[in-house]
Amino acid sequence: MPDEKITIRKKHPLAIRWFHWVNFPVLFVMIWSGTLIYWANDEYALRLGDLELFKFYPPGFYKALNIPFRLADGMAWHFAFMWLFFINGFLYVLYTMISGEWRYLLPRRGSFKEAWFVLLHDLRLSKKPLPEKKFNGAQQIAYTSIVIMGVGSLLTGLAIYKPTQLHWLTWLFGGYEIARLIHFVLTIGYCLFFLVHIAQVVKAGWNNFQAMVTGWERVRPADPSAIMDEPEQVIDNPAQP
Repeated sequence: MPDEKITIRKKHPLAIRWFHWVNFPVLFVMIWSGTLIYWANDEYALRLGDLELFKFYPPGFYKALNIPFRLADGMAWHFAFMWLFFINGFLYVLYTMISGEWRYLLPRRGSFKEAWFVLLHDLRLSKKPLPEKKFNGAQQIAYTSIVIMGVGSLLTGLAIYKPTQLHWLTWLFGGYEIARLIHFVLTIGYCLFFLVHIAQVVKAGWNNFQAMVTGWERVRPADPSAIMDEPEQVIDNPAQP
């Protein structure tokens, strides 16, 4: 029996891959340095009345990661990488607008309904095949939310960094304490996004990861997930006669 013909299909532009891989370590450093800063005033906890259910973060967490008494280190790294975070995010949004990539990333009218079907599929509660497009509704909502969260982190970060000079911005967020809480909640959001994103990458397999590295993916004729809603470049497998 002859080998199944495999084609190579272009999926992710170089710019999208660049912004993706730059943002990952930058955001990691931002979260890490932010944790060093948070140690100096770790007041947040989940409480039920007077009962404290969980504290962000337990003392053992700080000791295990050598976090105590590193406030100055945290502030230096945080404010330095803040500029990389902003520049990379700004260029990403600018590129998607100029290139037209936003058409595939921005949620549409049926994206939320589609995201629900994707969730049921991932939880194996539905056998309905996933939408045959470059980014499904769940991905569109997730990637757009990350951009909005990035803007929120930048603005709330400035509001708590310069509450006197940028008093109008701090006021817009309801004051210093609320701005700081929003900043912290957004950080938790990034961590949750990372966990889900990595789980999805593992679930999707090597081909999907390879596409974000090289920009190309290997496609079998019977693979419906490879069908995308944009013109594609296809190269026949040179190993095939």
